[in-house]
Amino acid sequence: MKKVLLSGLFAVALAFGSYAQRIETVPQTSENVGMAPIQQGNWMVGGSVGSLGYSFEGKNFNIQVNPRAGYFISDGIAIGAQAALGLDAISGEDNVWNYGIAPFVRYYFPEGSSSTGRFFGHGNVGIGGSSRGDGASFEAGIAGGYAHFITRNVALETTLGYNYSKANLNSSGGASGLGVSVGFQIYLPGRAR
Repeated sequence: MKKVLLSGLFAVALAFGSYAQRIETVPQTSENVGMAPIQQGNWMVGGSVGSLGYSFEGKNFNIQVNPRAGYFISDGIAIGAQAALGLDAISGEDNVWNYGIAPFVRYYFPEGSSSTGRFFGHGNVGIGGSSRGDGASFEAGIAGGYAHFITRNVALETTLGYNYSKANLNSSGGASGLGVSVGFQIYLPGRAR
């Protein structure tokens, strides 16, 4: 009788234990972060995983990857550097590989924000080049976007911006166009305040 009772208790304990171990998970889609990720002293790393654009002058399509890293010099204001690695498919010509580097500044607006997201403005000025071998070019861009925090330290971003490039600084011509990008940023906490 003792063996039957002990076996029954063991079976009940095993059933409750296995039920307690079952964990239901749902993918996390947002996190209430407030100002924590964009405070002075924090770092950000990430970039655009893809940038699609169309140039008005050259009738070309481009795709670009922009890794970046920055430091928050003040609450909501980050400065840093970004690289540009891309490919241009130009109508009637060979494909062109592009590269560049630029310092940037980013400002996160307190207005219109929520506890899970922030609007931001982003500007950069730098130099670039291409596989055409036509030398260094001046490049500048300005964009607006939205960062949606899916975890305490990771945000998905989308931006819409205007870019300008001038390959020969002595000539009067340049190229400009609109671009849309989707990317992510990882916000790393700095030293504790």
